[in-house]
Amino acid sequence: MSLTHRHVDVFRALMTAGSVTKAAELLVTSQPTVSRELARLEQVVGFKLFDRSNGRLRPTAAALTLFDEVKQFYVGLERVASTAAHLRAFKGGGLSVLTLPMFLQTLLPGACQRLFAGRSDATLTIEAQESPFLEEWLCAQRFDLGLTEQSKAPPGTRLEPLLEIDEVCVLHDGHPLLAKRKIALSDFSETNFISLSPTDPYRLLWDEAFSRQGVVRNLLIEAPTAAAVCSLVQKRLGIAIVNPLTAMEFVPQGLHVRPLATSFPFRVNLLCAEHRPANHLAEPFIRALREEVALAKSALKKVISAPSTQPQARKV
Repeated sequence: MSLTHRHVDVFRALMTAGSVTKAAELLVTSQPTVSRELARLEQVVGFKLFDRSNGRLRPTAAALTLFDEVKQFYVGLERVASTAAHLRAFKGGGLSVLTLPMFLQTLLPGACQRLFAGRSDATLTIEAQESPFLEEWLCAQRFDLGLTEQSKAPPGTRLEPLLEIDEVCVLHDGHPLLAKRKIALSDFSETNFISLSPTDPYRLLWDEAFSRQGVVRNLLIEAPTAAAVCSLVQKRLGIAIVNPLTAMEFVPQGLHVRPLATSFPFRVNLLCAEHRPANHLAEPFIRALREEVALAKSALKKVISAPSTQPQARKV
């Protein structure tokens, strides 16, 4: 005789109810049936599960340990049932999006707001991952959509360009370079510079360009993310080059943005998993993303074209 789902159901009912009578009520069956199944269960597991006392069942230490495992088993079943109810309610489930972490603070909040406006059928799951794992997970069809900086679609995906715009210079209040409308690479000479990590692909482009022009910066701090770089610039520790989306998030906090005389293109691309079932939320979400991109570009244009209020000063 082997352990069956029926044995587990009876054991769970007995542990929950505390008596054969109440367990029979939970299972919508008779007391003799529950008693018989309990005897078979104890025969299968090879040890006693309950002590009988005044018509009640007292679980043994072994039963308590076994019940911990049974509860985990039912948690799994309850999650399956919850997911099934979710799918019924939303006619096929929500949209799953995999993104680079930076877009969690820039494009995605506004796009989500647009998607959910006036919709009752939308649910969204967002996870963050860095390249190349992001592209590998999209290739494996684990998500509906992905947001990446990569310009090549991995197998099993389709790439749609969302944004191409140049990187920008960010400066703190009072910096002398705020008097300039556009920042040349030579303007960074001998300045305190906050940089991304040495392996960052954008950092590699800047370093090569500065090297070609013979510009020597004072590399004060290296940080792993554009948001961290902007926070350090905000503390007046130096100036930096970052992507415009992150830069714009810090403008309300007093950071200043200037275009560069040298172009370092920043690209955002959408990856669509081609072999997943069609999702009715994909197109509305893509439209919301494109609207958010257009808004971000417009806002950036206004910021960098605004007249400077900073006095002319010597470069430091």
